[in-house]
Amino acid sequence: MVVPFLDLSKLHQSIATPLDEAYRKVMNSGWFIMGPELDAFESEFAQYCEVKHCIGVANGLEALHLLLRAYGIGAGDEVIVPSNTFIATWLAVTECGATPVAVEPDVYTHNINPALIGAAITSRTRAIMPVHLYGQPADMDAINAIAEKHGLIVIEDAAQAQGALYKNRRAGALGHAAATSFYPGKNLGALGDGGAVLTNDDAIADKVKQLRNYGSKVKYQHDLAGYNSRLDEMQAAFLRVKLPLLDSWNAHRREIAKLYSELLVEADVVLPVVPENIQPVWHLYVIRTKQRDALKAHLEANGVSTVIHYPIPPHKQACYQDYSTCDLPIAEAFADEVLSLPVSPTMTMDEVKYVAKVIVEFCPK
Repeated sequence: MVVPFLDLSKLHQSIATPLDEAYRKVMNSGWFIMGPELDAFESEFAQYCEVKHCIGVANGLEALHLLLRAYGIGAGDEVIVPSNTFIATWLAVTECGATPVAVEPDVYTHNINPALIGAAITSRTRAIMPVHLYGQPADMDAINAIAEKHGLIVIEDAAQAQGALYKNRRAGALGHAAATSFYPGKNLGALGDGGAVLTNDDAIADKVKQLRNYGSKVKYQHDLAGYNSRLDEMQAAFLRVKLPLLDSWNAHRREIAKLYSELLVEADVVLPVVPENIQPVWHLYVIRTKQRDALKAHLEANGVSTVIHYPIPPHKQACYQDYSTCDLPIAEAFADEVLSLPVSPTMTMDEVKYVAKVIVEFCPK
């Protein structure tokens, strides 16, 4: 059996007709940037995420960067980030001239550990940027309490958690503001790059809207030194087709994760842990094993595609050489041990059973 990690072609074939209709609608309208499709998607996604404002931007990195800019964070400031995350979280901080300060994850959830945040706060700290890694919300009550105590801003990196719930509240509505990504492989993915800012703060929403459009509110009048970072009409139209399907796709991902967790108790691997009152959307199903590379090769030999999220932590990347000596052993251990198994809305339960069987045969408990 051949099991792809994520088959976007199959997914899009299942909704080919409405996607084609969306394309033709935009093509025939002649309006391709900041038009009615974007307005409609922003309204619909804001309502879905239970926030007042959604501002479509070019990608997830830009969503984070523009939020930091909107809050006036820049040179001389520090932003607390997870040590275990995709590098975009750190790059957004660097891009606005601030300094990322890494905090290690909880060994069970892989999300930033609130118990370690306090020690990382200094007089220069302006914000905390928790990541809802793999589609599971971070411990936001604890993080928000720390932020309130120290007068800090909380910006969620919700790129992997579209639709996830934390105590019956949507990811993206749990801090002062949030950023998300519509990269094609995300739970809600465009057919190209895309991202969005989410917030209940009118002033921040207004600032981000200006920053994404050359710093302009009125055409050819530029109050801010802004950027060109806009979610285009075509991607907004495609996302409008997908948004009504997101909950059902996420429900299928949860069924896959449930079956993996039931079957893999027979394997000598560390399984994901989900705290109470949290409903992940399983953007990724990540196991850990010290035999990671051998297991990955065994799965590939048996037709199963897997991915490592992530093989090199940010502080060990060449662009962050100044951080290379940081003492971040948990992030480094995860980089050596984590393995993401196939999860997608088109995956069958027979495929899940096959993947689990191959793993159990390789490393039985």
